[in-house]
Amino acid sequence: AAERVHLSQPALSQHVGELERGLGARLFERRGRTVALTEAGRILEDHALRELATLDGARQAIADLAGGARGSLIVGASTTPGLYLLPGLMGAFERDQPGISVDLRIANSRTIEEQVRANELDLGLVGGHGLGPGEECLAAGILDELVLIVAPRHAWARRARREPSDLGRERLLIREEGSASRQVTERALQRAGVKVGRMLVLGHTEAIKQAVMAGLGVAFVSIYAARGELETGRLQRVRLRGLRIQRHFHVIHNEARALTIRSNAFIAALQRFGQPAVAQRGRPRPR
Repeated sequence: AAERVHLSQPALSQHVGELERGLGARLFERRGRTVALTEAGRILEDHALRELATLDGARQAIADLAGGARGSLIVGASTTPGLYLLPGLMGAFERDQPGISVDLRIANSRTIEEQVRANELDLGLVGGHGLGPGEECLAAGILDELVLIVAPRHAWARRARREPSDLGRERLLIREEGSASRQVTERALQRAGVKVGRMLVLGHTEAIKQAVMAGLGVAFVSIYAARGELETGRLQRVRLRGLRIQRHFHVIHNEARALTIRSNAFIAALQRFGQPAVAQRGRPRPR
């Protein structure tokens, strides 16, 4: 820690001691050869991160006054929007806003939320999101649908509609913990009273599609993720009676940070991208 802030170890220890005396509480405790935060330390850390985010947001807002819509923007996205939606949007956005460069980082929803709270991202785009501490939802403009896919040779491929209870006899391929797709699917199946039998966890949507095509099971994936395989017949969609799983992609950011001109421009582009008129020009509309 001393090296990161360019101080000697004794000088940093002195600063910590002064801070603890001023607050009237211990902030750190030794555990063997490591140091951990106390409860008071964790409370201070949360407030400190918020203050740093507010200060960084103020700097960005002031810089915007002079620079306008110029500079860089760090956007994080969960797997589905990051792989299947944002590349197309980013191309159009950078043509409209040549002064703004976008750095896209893709991870599962839980990781994106953590990075937003840690002030590592300007914006996060996740699906089926429930707000956590320190997060603010800015927009929910693009509708997604999770569709049930099977291999073309699967028995269900010859019948376009099945009963939800039939899922209990199939192996369900599902994403890892922390994936919004998994959370949305599990909630929908629970509400519908569907009891899932065997499951196989795979850490990526592309792996799930390949496993379905190999006959390892059935899966719910975003219509955006499966559109290419559905159009070419490499996968088949099966509808379940009375069960439809939909969600919106939400834009989140650290509530302690002021939105910059760049962030607002990106959110506006995303909302335009989610309008039905855009969907008619090439994006698949959930059915």
